[in-house]
Amino acid sequence: MTFDIQPILENERAILYPLREDDFDDVYAVASDPKIWEQHPNKERWKEDVFRTFFDGAIQSKGAFKIVDKATGRVAGSTRFYDYNEAENSICIGYTFYARAYWGEGFNHSVKRIMMDYIFQFVSKVYFHIGVNNIRSQISIGRLGAEKIAEMEVAYFGETSKQNFLYQISKEWYLAAR
Repeated sequence: MTFDIQPILENERAILYPLREDDFDDVYAVASDPKIWEQHPNKERWKEDVFRTFFDGAIQSKGAFKIVDKATGRVAGSTRFYDYNEAENSICIGYTFYARAYWGEGFNHSVKRIMMDYIFQFVSKVYFHIGVNNIRSQISIGRLGAEKIAEMEVAYFGETSKQNFLYQISKEWYLAAR
């Protein structure tokens, strides 16, 4: 099946724009906060050279987004679709980060809903890789209804492998819960 993993997506709170190379400065302005990365597998992503590798991977994925707060027009963070598996009819959502002003405000759930509402038109499962020490993200994804199904090493673009939990949401469950 052919579908676009980088459309413009929008709801009442956020607009997800396809990430472009000229978005680097605006997205890095958010990512440069060390607190954002303290529980992530790579705690050094707040450094510009380390973030540049992360950003280059996002651009090359052709599934990454700049997340904009619809009310203020400010860049709130970034996320992406990645690792589409045609045989399994699945895709991953991840590499997500937000400015701290958006933590605990339901903004992440709003963004994930936009993404899942869209992608479940084309796939039957969505996976999330969450670092084993990223308690904030584990709690958040659990509140969204994702089920932890495995522990595995994940090689992030340009980085060494890190231990992650694998979470899953099925289309069937998602549609019933909506």
